[in-house]
Amino acid sequence: MSVRHALLALLSEGPKYGLQLRQEFEARTGEVWPLNVGQVYSTMQRLERDGLVESEEEAEAGPQKAYRITAEGAAELAAWLRTPPDADAPPRDELVIKVLVALRLPGADLPAILQAHRRATIERMQQYTRVKEQARDDGDGLALLLVADAQLFRLESVVRWLDAAEARLRHRSPAPAAPHPGPGAAGLPRAPRAKGAVR
Repeated sequence: MSVRHALLALLSEGPKYGLQLRQEFEARTGEVWPLNVGQVYSTMQRLERDGLVESEEEAEAGPQKAYRITAEGAAELAAWLRTPPDADAPPRDELVIKVLVALRLPGADLPAILQAHRRATIERMQQYTRVKEQARDDGDGLALLLVADAQLFRLESVVRWLDAAEARLRHRSPAPAAPHPGPGAAGLPRAPRAKGAVR
């Protein structure tokens, strides 16, 4: 997730302080992605360096800076909103990597590993289902519902992948047998050559 662009989106509504940006970010994302205030300020420094925001200290706010988006920042935000996420290369999914490692690891109980991950994933799905039941369909509640829906769809795809992985393991081919000796090997008679074949 791009914190950088989420903060630009908040600033597109008007000038804001760093602490205000953190609070609004967490409220808008259903408080699912907590944001460290230090991360906010380091991100704002980079945005300011890149000319996407500008800041000024306001006397009534003490040493706090008020940040505002620049025209370049607004253009950057608009381009980001229209650009699909990069899906050219498969993401480095930790679960997939664990299963691939376990596949070659002597003594690894792969069915038990898959089952443990399936159980944990279903528990998380149940948690997000409870979140949806408690959320309201307005204001910040709508943001929380959208986040919960996205997580449930993602987790459902994880369970489907685990099921497919387990099915492949059940039906995988046994190790290939040693090659059978061909005709003429170990004293067996050779098949007759066709007429005209080169000897």
